[in-house]
Amino acid sequence: MVFNRRIDYPRALLFFPVLVFCLLLAFPAAGAHAQSATVLAELRTRQLEAEARQALAEAERAELLARLPPAQSKPLTGSIDTRQFGAAGLVRAFDLARELAATLCARLPAGRSAALYDPATSQGMVAARSVDSALTRFSNDMAERNKALQRYLDTQRPPGSGAAALPLAVLTIVPATVRAGADIAALLRSDVSATGIGYGEGARSLFASALAQTCPERISGLGAGYLGELDWARYEKLLGRLNALAVHRAAYAQRIAELQVLLDAAKGEQKKEMAAVSQAALAQLKVVDAFVDSLKAGEASDRSPLFNAARFLGYSERTAGSLVLDAELRLEGMSIVKENLFTGQQLRLSGVAFLWYRLHEPDGRLLAAETLRRISRPVEVDLRGEGAPDSFWSGQ
Repeated sequence: MVFNRRIDYPRALLFFPVLVFCLLLAFPAAGAHAQSATVLAELRTRQLEAEARQALAEAERAELLARLPPAQSKPLTGSIDTRQFGAAGLVRAFDLARELAATLCARLPAGRSAALYDPATSQGMVAARSVDSALTRFSNDMAERNKALQRYLDTQRPPGSGAAALPLAVLTIVPATVRAGADIAALLRSDVSATGIGYGEGARSLFASALAQTCPERISGLGAGYLGELDWARYEKLLGRLNALAVHRAAYAQRIAELQVLLDAAKGEQKKEMAAVSQAALAQLKVVDAFVDSLKAGEASDRSPLFNAARFLGYSERTAGSLVLDAELRLEGMSIVKENLFTGQQLRLSGVAFLWYRLHEPDGRLLAAETLRRISRPVEVDLRGEGAPDSFWSGQ
């Protein structure tokens, strides 16, 4: 079936502009949609880049955390612990002690030597002189008492009586190794101790050695320590004096025995008088016995006061006329440790020294007195063995 419809061209022309206008509006919408897709693609790319950077940062952070201490570790507090470095800080204090020794040597009077004062050695020399003089004094005193007692015996014997004296060989000489009992010998057994500070008890000994190293010709004695071998000539001299005292003591004991014989035969007031004289003589004899016993002349060791007296007398003779140097030294060593997480430990050493001394004449007159201090600049020490000069490591 065929339809023949006639087209109305004038009316179609009226709708043509409307169609064209709609087509024109459709083209910008399509362009906008294309532009929006491009922007979204760019934003997506940037997001991926940001995520990649974040992942890289997290990886770097994880690597750093792996090198650091565990999470429960506390941060560094800034405190310093030097115990792990032992006496490293005292190295600088040691150097300061040698510097002060050189300074003090330069300040000693020209042409005079000095001996370091040590309380124990000084007391030992005084006690040795006391023992030496006591031997002479007791010997002289016993000789005088022997004469006095002999005169008394001569006046108390009946006329024409010739009482036979007891032979000296019968008398027993006082034993040499008995318990100590005399006050003079007890001086040699006094305990004198000194306490060091900071460096320890070796600080004063260190300074004495530094003085002897710097100016040995100016130091006549170091006080404590080795006092030399025993001078047997001096020891024999002391033994000779002791033997002389023993002879006087034996003679005195013989006369006391003679007096006892007269006392047994006496009566009345004469008997009382003789008893008093006998008791006084026996008391004097006990004093001499106690002194001789305390010297322990039979022992050639440090336990014998007579042996020690001989040694201290030798030291006294070697230092005779020397100035007396009374010095005290305090040394402090400081180890400064700086530590952080990245550079590790850095060690710096410093030292502090305080010296005060007095210089006396042998009679006690003060010649000079001074106080000195030294503080060393910190020296940085590479714990791997570098960063400090060779002189620091060798101590020269």
